[in-house]
Order: sequence, then C-alpha cells, then structure tokens
Amino acid sequence: MGASFPERHWYRFSWLSALLAPLALGFGAAVGVRRFAYRAGWYRAERLPVPVVVVGNLVAGGTGKTPLVLWLAAALGARGFRPAIVSRGYCGANAQPREVPAGGDPARYGDEPLLLAERSGVPVWIGRDRAAAARAALAAHPDRNLVICDDGLQHYALARDFEIAVEDERGYGNGLLLPAGPLREPPSRQVDATVVNGAPARAGAFAMRLEPAGFHGVRDVQRTLGADALRGKRLHAVAGIGNPARFFATLSSLGLAFTPHAFPDHHPFVPGDLDFADCDAVLMTEKDAVKCRAFPRADLYALRVEARVDERLADLVTLRLNGREAP
Repeated sequence: MGASFPERHWYRFSWLSALLAPLALGFGAAVGVRRFAYRAGWYRAERLPVPVVVVGNLVAGGTGKTPLVLWLAAALGARGFRPAIVSRGYCGANAQPREVPAGGDPARYGDEPLLLAERSGVPVWIGRDRAAAARAALAAHPDRNLVICDDGLQHYALARDFEIAVEDERGYGNGLLLPAGPLREPPSRQVDATVVNGAPARAGAFAMRLEPAGFHGVRDVQRTLGADALRGKRLHAVAGIGNPARFFATLSSLGLAFTPHAFPDHHPFVPGDLDFADCDAVLMTEKDAVKCRAFPRADLYALRVEARVDERLADLVTLRLNGREAP
C-alpha cells in the first residue's frame, strides 16, 4: 500500500509519464484558460473585508502545508493579527460552510481541518466554496481580522493578498503536469513566497523544517513519552499522508527501529489496519491519529511535530498586509 500507481511515476521519467504526457498538455491548457479567465475578469474573485493569506502548493500530495498553516497562525497572531482558517474539508463533501469543532468526526470534517482546529486555537471553517466559508467564519467571529486559506492556491474564486507555495525535498518531480507528473500548475506560476520543507532553501525561498516534539497517546493526548521509552520495543509505524517516507525518516532519526506501513493519503483507518503481529506499539502522525482515537487500544502513539520556519516570512507577510488590515 502507499502511493498510487501513477504517483510512483511522478518523480521520475517513465513509460507511464510519457504515455500520459498528451493528457498533461490538455490539463495545462485548461489550467491556463481558467487562470486567464480570472485575471481578465471573466470570472469574479471575491474580495473579503479582511486580508487573505493563501497557503498551497504547485504539486499534488503532502509537502507540509498543515504544519506551516499552524506556524503562520501563531506567528501572525503574535504580530497582532487575529486569524481564522478556512479549508475545503473532507473530499470537498461540505457544500455548506461549517465550523470544525475540536474532537469532531474526521469522516465529516476531514483529518487536516480537525488537526488545525485542535492545534491552532483559532476558528477553523470548511466548505467547498472557500469564499463562502470565509464569510461564514467572519460572521460567526467578527473579531477576526485575517483569513488563512489552507490548500487554496488554485481556488481563484477567493481573492488573496499573499500567496505561499510549499514544496519539499522532492521538488517538482519529473516536471510534468497532472496526470503525467505531480504538478497542478506550471513551475512558472508566480507566488509571493516559496517555503522549502526539509531541504536547503534556494535563493529567494524560506527554509522550513519539522522538528519532533515527543509522542502522545492517540486516545489520551495527555499521556506523553519520549523516544527513549520506545527504543527496544517491537514497533510498527503507519502513515496515511502524502509523503510517508518523510515520517519514517523522522522516526529513524530518533533512533527507533520499526516496521513501516505506508497507506494512501487520507486513508480512512479501521482497527484491522493496525492489527500487527509481534507489536508493542504503533506509531503514527497526528493527522492519522485523529482518525484512530476511537480505537480501543492504549498502544497507539502519535508523533507531534513543530514547524520551524524562517521568521522573515512572517515579517514579510505582516509588512504586506498592514495596509489592508481591517480594524
């Protein structure tokens, strides 16, 4: 299990990427026409009464957007902003805007919005229409003076004041657009800032790294332990995220020996997925943990990570937004 068959070809040139190249040309043409339609005013992008910061990526799959959104909400909060976060939610199934409650059902709200709601301490709203979700968030929380849009780089219907694209050590893969490669938009797409997660930042980009911050029980988040307590045990590690290899590499860097099990991104875990022989504990990401906390097991542990980002990014965003900040 893990990446789908096409995804395994996105980060190299192969017979499949060559076969799909004509479809990628068609996808690129459609993307270009849609973007031009918004820039030309044929389609209207809604402007909110408060500034909007969009975090997204040019490639499909996980690059570290959720930790960056958490860091950004805290960093901008420390600079006087009062953010709300909007996201599409679980598979875009939420046609109507709704607020994400801490401890909510991940099948209803989605794993990433739940994690954002529980970790950020700010209002998190979801909806297929990000602009409508943002309006609902501002109506319900009139003290908010900033909207951070998670994974909204391609959601042109919401006007934005600052765009951040996140990439990781895999870069742009084979450099081809979907479905022949991982790109949602061409590499020439301009943004206000690029954040590179887990690799040296190129000139003009901002560096980010994810630092392990200990483990906690999946059912009881107050029960914490360090990596030392897990060494020498029979460990299994599961990851239903866009880049499972990054999670497994982090565990290895902590000196842990384990059997890895990669699942597709957003995998809806069931108890049977975690039935491993010769197992003292199962390790997982916080994103996966929100889908497993109802399982009647005490041997499930989630690794908490904290984003460490160049503070100059928050300074740049603040400088850009100060002219638009709502009272």
